[in-house]
Amino acid sequence: MNNPDEVVQRLDDVNYLVDDGLAMAIFLSLRLGKPLLLEGEPGVGKTAAAKALAQALDTPFIRLQCYEGLTAGEALYEWNYQRQLLHIRLAEAHGSSIRDADLFTADFLQERPILRAVRHAGPTPPVLLIDEIDRADDEFEALLFEFLGEAAITIPELGTFAATRPPIVVLTSNRSRDLHDALRRRCLYHWIEFPAAERAAAIVRRAVPGASAPLIRNATEFIGTVRRLDLDKAPGLAETIDWVSALAVLGVTELAGADILRTLGTIAKTPDDRDLVAGAASQETRS
Repeated sequence: MNNPDEVVQRLDDVNYLVDDGLAMAIFLSLRLGKPLLLEGEPGVGKTAAAKALAQALDTPFIRLQCYEGLTAGEALYEWNYQRQLLHIRLAEAHGSSIRDADLFTADFLQERPILRAVRHAGPTPPVLLIDEIDRADDEFEALLFEFLGEAAITIPELGTFAATRPPIVVLTSNRSRDLHDALRRRCLYHWIEFPAAERAAAIVRRAVPGASAPLIRNATEFIGTVRRLDLDKAPGLAETIDWVSALAVLGVTELAGADILRTLGTIAKTPDDRDLVAGAASQETRS
């Protein structure tokens, strides 16, 4: 991608609409070979951005979903202990001696997402998504510093594996906790805002092509109203798309208060939110 405008066009071709700010962040990440940290509310399209980028570049997509307790063995690499044990038993059966060095070779290495991205041998670098890094423990972030800074992983028994073609790395965070400054320093950064009603409508139109234009317009405007309420979990684009999809399945072409109440479960995720959204729907009907 030669410039930010081409980023916009290439992502548009795979049905991901991107604004100028995100297009610039992606372009600079690609040109500078730097990881890109995307933050924003849940449901604004952070994960979808990485998937769309891989699709636009026609390159493999590798995903590491983070969670509390994630370890190096699950994210970077692990030794194939069963295969090592089998190797030992075969050696004993043949009366051969075996050294530790014979067991800790690349033949016994199991690649997890990060090492798989580093060792990728294809013609184009893969897109590696490290999704919801804020869900992982603080200690896990430290495991990423070498990889994020040098596109390399050091395995004590084997040495350092450096990527021939550094992977395109996208990290996402919902800001459920603060990330280390050392991690942020190794990344470019972009905050994805919830789009204005017009852009939100364009995104929903791509995702739900069977929905009518009045329904999409009314639904995205109502979501904008709902997001100004004091909700536990404000609906994002993902919920908006689910809601419009549900309304389209029900044959709704223009939004009415009764339609909102029938489909509240797609946009309101707690009892308190359900009551607040229902109140907004009633007010919408009266107006």
